[in-house]
Amino acid sequence: MSQASAAQATPRTVLVTGGASGIGHGVADAFAAAGDRVVVADIDEARARAAADELGGDHVRVDVGDAASVEAAVAAVADRHGTIDVLVNNAGHTAGGGPLIGLDVDVFDSCARVNFRGTFLMTRAVGAHMVERGVRGCMVNVSSIGARQPTPGLGHYEATKAAIDALTRSAGIELAPHGIRVNGVAPGPVLTPMTAMFATDDTARKMWESRIPLGSIAQVADIVPAVVFLASDGARHITGVTLQVDGGQLLM
Repeated sequence: MSQASAAQATPRTVLVTGGASGIGHGVADAFAAAGDRVVVADIDEARARAAADELGGDHVRVDVGDAASVEAAVAAVADRHGTIDVLVNNAGHTAGGGPLIGLDVDVFDSCARVNFRGTFLMTRAVGAHMVERGVRGCMVNVSSIGARQPTPGLGHYEATKAAIDALTRSAGIELAPHGIRVNGVAPGPVLTPMTAMFATDDTARKMWESRIPLGSIAQVADIVPAVVFLASDGARHITGVTLQVDGGQLLM
């Protein structure tokens, strides 16, 4: 039986943060196409609802950086669907940029709040839910190769992604006795609304592509299969790993 057929036979509840656009939307679409019940979680409830309607799924509003909001969202999804079987921690942003010695502290705090604190809070709440209900589920965290390859002006963002990689390993070893797997996907640059400049600035795009051995910036569709695989039975013996999907950029 194919992965898609297995998912259709036994639908899982898949919660995707930041699922209203970009990588999150692509991931949500792929799980829905495989027959899973998808819940689009986003701080923008109107966009989350629209995305969920498009995919034939559910939605929930969540501010991933706020503990009360996270707990309420997880409880709401559990009440509606019984269990959460897969969590995709995708919500993230840069909040701005610039050299560390001149970076606005508010930019750093905003980035850390969503990327690192948000991933921690969602992992904490959904992990507790899975343990309590005996769900042998999985989590996939969206990181970045920036955690390992610095780009001037993005140090604050890349630090949060390095923290996510560490959290992935820690959660992987702590939750393994409960049959819960935790992995990550680390894209290079991807064409999404957050990186819209690449689509309009030829100079910037060529600069980035010159750093990628395979010669092109990723599309969302290039990242999605890695997330889906890590949440599948095919990855049942993989945990604590962050898989780079970068066209070979880390080889440079």
